[in-house]
Amino acid sequence: QAQLVESGGALVQPGESLRLSCVASGFNFDYLTIAWFRQAPGKEREGVACIMSTGRYTKAKDSLKGRFTASRNNGARTASLLISTLRPADTGVYYCAATPAQRCTYFTQEIVENDYVHWGQGTQVTVAS
Repeated sequence: QAQLVESGGALVQPGESLRLSCVASGFNFDYLTIAWFRQAPGKEREGVACIMSTGRYTKAKDSLKGRFTASRNNGARTASLLISTLRPADTGVYYCAATPAQRCTYFTQEIVENDYVHWGQGTQVTVAS
């Protein structure tokens, strides 16, 4: 059964960094575009970062560039999201999502939820002092 499992969510203080992981099983991981989404309390889910299947191209939402970095290790079937200088506004449930389509390229303007067909269950990130 194909699934994505996120981990790494935690309660952290503002200014700290956190790395989230997403392990895939039952997929041909090498051909998947991976994206990260988050849903803050009372808000809609938003795309925050994505990474091409080969890992050669990554993208973060414009307002998050410099703090959110996607990476992947295809041999380990794992994708990661590094979040630095965490802020209380980063609090939310973080999801990884996958699609076999090329949805993270130089031409990608927005990381769109409807472009992704496989989803993990989410991991909670809480930023508070």
